[in-house]
Amino acid sequence: MSWPPCGAGAAVAVVAAFLIDLKCGEPPARWHPVVWIGRALSSVGAPWPRHTSRAQFFRGAFVWLALALACVAAAVVADRSIAAIAAIAASSQPSLAIAVRGLLLGAVLKPLFAWRMLRDEVGAVEKALERGVEAGRERLRHIVGRDTAELSMTVVRESALESLAENLNDSFVAPLFWFCVGGLPGAALYRFANTADAMYGLRGRWEWAGKWAARSDDVLSCVPARVTAMLLAIAALRWPGGLSREARRTASPNGGWPMGMLALALDVRLSRPGYYVLHAQGHCAGPDDISRGLRIAARAAWSAVIVAALVQLA
Repeated sequence: MSWPPCGAGAAVAVVAAFLIDLKCGEPPARWHPVVWIGRALSSVGAPWPRHTSRAQFFRGAFVWLALALACVAAAVVADRSIAAIAAIAASSQPSLAIAVRGLLLGAVLKPLFAWRMLRDEVGAVEKALERGVEAGRERLRHIVGRDTAELSMTVVRESALESLAENLNDSFVAPLFWFCVGGLPGAALYRFANTADAMYGLRGRWEWAGKWAARSDDVLSCVPARVTAMLLAIAALRWPGGLSREARRTASPNGGWPMGMLALALDVRLSRPGYYVLHAQGHCAGPDDISRGLRIAARAAWSAVIVAALVQLA
């Protein structure tokens, strides 16, 4: 078996990675590849604000390309090492080769996506709101990068649902999509790009340094975001009209698709004050809407795993 992975071994890897995620959650930070990526990005990003806009842009592009190449190279080495171990197993007992490759590849793939952590963090927001709006605001800070100090209880719930929909794509469906396209290196490249966008693709002092990272993430997320919207529609057993119109209300070319779909599926209004309102005719987010959203997202996550495994088998 050689990279990119295909067939039964890769299908086993997808299922194994998802089951590891459900059972164990995230690995310790010292062993987490995404943490390593974040530290690498942070270590080379500190001097950028002293540069001109053009210098920031070119340095940002160079750093992105260099670190992306390093991530892909590491993933290729890991994948081929796993293939070599599987080949050794096959030489002694051929029936073990698929299982060995699938389980090892699944263990390496797992840190590149996260469903359980997203589910738990979003659910924790509603539990915190039971103690009051301030507790909900504090908990929401774990999953959003915006200021939550003045948010009402309704907007806290809206923000949690938006994060659920957007991160279902960014943290789960998109890495699986790119694993199907390019194997472990594809998933690693996407995870790097999304992390770089989260760290560099911000406005303010990082704007020019992060333009390459932001556009790269937009390109890599384009198809998966729409796939995520479709999976949410299937999970909700409905395809409401007006999704493309709602998706265009956000500045992001991709985030509006899963967020708009979840808003329409729940018939709930989602907004970021001062930026956008999705499904303005929907009802205000209430105590039951986060649990309903989590059930739909869970079904979408399972659907993504099944589809990814079938794609590998095909």
